[in-house]
Amino acid sequence: MSKKVLIVTGDAVEALEVFYPYFRSLEEGFETVIAAPTKKILHTVCHDFEAHSETYTEKPAYQLQAHLSFAEVNPAEYDGLIIPGGRAPEYIRLNEYLKPIVAHFFLENKPVATICHGSQVLTLVAEHLRERELTAYQACRPDVEACGATYRHESLYVDGNLVSGHAWPDLPGFMREFIRLLK
Repeated sequence: MSKKVLIVTGDAVEALEVFYPYFRSLEEGFETVIAAPTKKILHTVCHDFEAHSETYTEKPAYQLQAHLSFAEVNPAEYDGLIIPGGRAPEYIRLNEYLKPIVAHFFLENKPVATICHGSQVLTLVAEHLRERELTAYQACRPDVEACGATYRHESLYVDGNLVSGHAWPDLPGFMREFIRLLK
């Protein structure tokens, strides 16, 4: 039986951090579902570093269909969870349906993969992060530490069922480790 992967995101998700895991999961033969606050066409963004800016810049990228709204998700139907970054995590974590979805994967010890700003979603389930170790985009270090977790400076880190990555250049190892846990 094929594994089933849930990706939770929303508008302003970093394009590479949603498309790479989505297509890589499909390539692996996993049924892969994208959920967002509402079932709609999502607008992704491209983050990059440019010489004139001390932080990343943002440009519009591709559109992507969300298959389900968070309200429609039954997390028990899924074997693994992916949380991409971008700006989406800062607002999707305000959705009342997201916390129980994310908590389910920790309670059931199912694989969870979070990259870049995806760690902002983990603030919803801080009780499951105490004493854990993970990495994230450097600007998210305060969020990670506020959850009682240890911030790791490595670009990729695995702690039990939790795979974390610093940013989109780490996607190959990030997905390799997530797939390894899922199998």
